[in-house]
Amino acid sequence: MLEARNLTKRYDGAPAPSLDRLDLNVPAGEVFCLLGPNGAGKTTTVNLFLNFIDPTEGHALVCGIDAAADPLGARAKLAYIPETVMLYGALTGLENLRYFTEVSGATAAPDKLLSLLLTAGLTEEAAMRPVRGYSKGMRQKVGVAIALARNAQALVLDEPTSGLDPLAANEFAALIERLRREGMAVLMVTHDLFLAKQCGTRIGIMAKGKLASVFGADDVDHPGLERAYLDLFIAEKAA
Repeated sequence: MLEARNLTKRYDGAPAPSLDRLDLNVPAGEVFCLLGPNGAGKTTTVNLFLNFIDPTEGHALVCGIDAAADPLGARAKLAYIPETVMLYGALTGLENLRYFTEVSGATAAPDKLLSLLLTAGLTEEAAMRPVRGYSKGMRQKVGVAIALARNAQALVLDEPTSGLDPLAANEFAALIERLRREGMAVLMVTHDLFLAKQCGTRIGIMAKGKLASVFGADDVDHPGLERAYLDLFIAEKAA
């Protein structure tokens, strides 16, 4: 569903690529969590899949569609939930969902849209209120409902639980697990090792634009993941 082939991004004047020959495959029913410090290449990877920037070399594929060659075709298969979901504060959750669904070119009956908001974990009462009073977690749920309404086959998340309280973060992780079980491919960028272990099926650690390590989530416990993360960057600083 999401595939990077020799994906590279180099900026003029930069001493090293922001992303250096990344090979990555996220099939249907997998949550791949991408860890790494600021500057490791995580956001560049997301931006290339979304075609916010063009690759210097290689390809970012969404359901087999090259994001640079056919950005509209790729985006039709892909949903993106940033750290903060931007919605129209004067509109209700349901009205926001209807608007963004129509803008995307998808169609859905009003009762179907409300059902999607409920599936994403929003209450019916909240769905009928202006989103100006929503918490960040509630906004994230509307973002997930938008992805469902568009029938997206792949989902890209950028720090989705940053700033959420533990209960909201746990609810969001449970929602991502549900989407995985239903066959969606998920690429999640996060600094949260606990979240990566909780809802990832595979976990990758990026450093200096490269995918330095990849673990099966069932093959490493939380202390082991933390140790691998810290060892990598202690060695990097010492080099």
